Amino acid sequence: MADFILSCCATADLAKSHMDSRSISYASPPYFLDGKEYRDDLFQSMAASDFYQAMVDGADTKTSQPNMEEFLQYFEKLLEQGKDILHISLSSGLSGTFNSATNAVNIARERHPDRKIYIIDSLAASSGYGLLMDKAADLRDEGKTIEEVRDWVEENKLNLHHWFFTSDLTFFIKGGRVSKTAGFVGGLLGICPLLNVSNEGRLIPREKIRSKKKVIRTIVEKMKENAEGGLEYSERCFLCNSACKEDAEAVVALVKEAFPNIRGDIIINDIGPSIGSHTGPGTVALFFWGKKRED
Repeated sequence: MADFILSCCATADLAKSHMDSRSISYASPPYFLDGKEYRDDLFQSMAASDFYQAMVDGADTKTSQPNMEEFLQYFEKLLEQGKDILHISLSSGLSGTFNSATNAVNIARERHPDRKIYIIDSLAASSGYGLLMDKAADLRDEGKTIEEVRDWVEENKLNLHHWFFTSDLTFFIKGGRVSKTAGFVGGLLGICPLLNVSNEGRLIPREKIRSKKKVIRTIVEKMKENAEGGLEYSERCFLCNSACKEDAEAVVALVKEAFPNIRGDIIINDIGPSIGSHTGPGTVALFFWGKKRED
């Protein structure tokens, strides 16, 4: 039994059953649907299908990062278990969550000087963040110390690749990430933006690809170009989707064909409400280990 708790936020977008099976604790940030506050609890209080249908029906969605006090309460509850904590945070390039958690950790350390409480900026998001947590759980279960897991994650987190595409520009336009004019033209032409996460943990548009069929092929080509070991890739691979599982399954079929040595089943997760509030439905993301991200 490990003498430390592995912790993250629900924005790692793994199923609750997966979090529980890997003994990963998680904080649940708030989000708002038509002004009513909910918690990102891995779709326990609201089904993913209901959340995304509400967006399609015109519900207003907003997100809010947990504040320092909320994180402090969360860490104090974990410390009651008598173990040290390694908390891995959502990318600082996407949210101020890391800063809030860091401030809480500093106070918790002052209150508990005999305990080890470490925090890492994952520079990752969604089920890419989840893939990082899954690897950290592997290392913990192999008997690595809290410092060894911390150091491995710090040294290898930029080897984690995130590639996203969306087939529905509606919520990218609504959120200001795509102009109304560009969105209108893109919709007429069937443009599907392809994005990835940079070495600073930011979501960066990379290509504008015409047709969903082509972007599905392209996202797998990005894995072929960047995966650890090339076509001999033998690590885990995760996907996530926002109410477009058939598109995610199409990606999985191509990944399985290209990478016969992949480790275990390819898990398709739901994009949680914290991230899904910004993407809306129609987004698919592919996550894998590869060469170090450089930009």
